Amino acid sequence: MVIANPIFDVVFKRLMENDKVAKFFIGTMLDQIVEKVEVKPQEFTYVDELAGLSVFRLDFIATIKTEDGEFKKVLIEIQKAKNEIDLMRFRNYLAEQYKKEDTINDEKVILPITTIYILGFKLNEITTPCLKVERNYKDLINNTNLVTKCEFVDKLTHDSYIVQVNRITDRYQTKLDKLLSIFEQSNFVDDKKIIKEFNHPTDLVEIQEATHILHHSGTNPQERKRIEDEQEAWRTVNAMFETKEKKYQKELAESKKALAEKEQALSEKDLLIAELLKKLEGK
Repeated sequence: MVIANPIFDVVFKRLMENDKVAKFFIGTMLDQIVEKVEVKPQEFTYVDELAGLSVFRLDFIATIKTEDGEFKKVLIEIQKAKNEIDLMRFRNYLAEQYKKEDTINDEKVILPITTIYILGFKLNEITTPCLKVERNYKDLINNTNLVTKCEFVDKLTHDSYIVQVNRITDRYQTKLDKLLSIFEQSNFVDDKKIIKEFNHPTDLVEIQEATHILHHSGTNPQERKRIEDEQEAWRTVNAMFETKEKKYQKELAESKKALAEKEQALSEKDLLIAELLKKLEGK
């Protein structure tokens, strides 16, 4: 079966609009049973005034209710840049969400936050395709881990999940493996890496549902055009940042060279002064 690459915003949005798939995605990532989920795409435009560039993109916020009745806010970001250029945007966006109140049963509340980052680039230090960074409570006086949780602490800190799509392999054993297989960046049937062949068995109902949605997105001409438009926009973004990175590296190299020359001149000056002092002492 051919399916669309879900790392594109317009494709991932289709997946998250399906209640069963959204529950499967978030529940599998968090390793929790999700009883209720409401996903809202957060639309905004990235603007670079110097380059005259404007790129539309989506982030996703899900409010979930777990099996034990706990409500959480899950932030999902897909990063298609080739490197960590958007680190400050990640931080600023997270800060904005910490400032916001949510409404549960017509009541204003502060929900604990969990983040899921789907990265289109590799973290050099981390080789696993799926990483969890979690909080632990530790009593520093007695040097013991605490089992008890605190609402105050939970709402000021958060767990985070990171998926590196370029490190996903063809492993297909656990439920998490099967979810990640959808994002696997291989078996493409086109040069643009928009459409790929999904060769795994669809032995889960949720995988069947997800691949059906992705198949439609990959074969429908209108959907394909939207994906291509988004890809072209991000190609422009990546090219722009690569140009900025090259300029920065060039300026950095020139600064280092100038600094080395200045240090060399100072060193030679110090030697000259030392020689003059020696001559004066001799006289």
